[in-house]
Parts: sequence; C-alpha cells; structure tokens
Amino acid sequence: MTWLFIVLALIVGLAGGFFIGVFYLRKQMEKMQNDPEMIQKMAKQMGYNLNKQQMNKMQGMMKKQKFK
Repeated sequence: MTWLFIVLALIVGLAGGFFIGVFYLRKQMEKMQNDPEMIQKMAKQMGYNLNKQQMNKMQGMMKKQKFK
C-alpha cells in the first residue's frame, strides 16, 4: 500500500512540475515578445549577435506565435 502512494505521489509531482514549467515558459515567451532586450540577451547566450533587421524579423515571428 505504501508503494502505491509513493508511485502515485511521483506521478502527480512529475505531471504538476511539467505543467508549471510549461506555464512559466509561456509567460517568459510572452514577455519576450514585447521586450527586445530580452531577445537580444537570449541570442547572445546562444552565441548570436542580432542586428536591427534580424531583431525586427525575430519580433515579428514571435508576435505571430500563439502562446496561449
């Protein structure tokens, strides 16, 4: 009986963590749509330097996405 509760708690915890992570990621992406500095920071972390034209294209692509 104890094993059943352990396995059930593990499954519930993993599912809850997944949905909280997805919610957090969506909120971050929504913030990034309106803040070009966040996009620039993310690009630099990945090793890219975006010029103004690339930045505008990236913002346009993100605004077309539906995060809700």
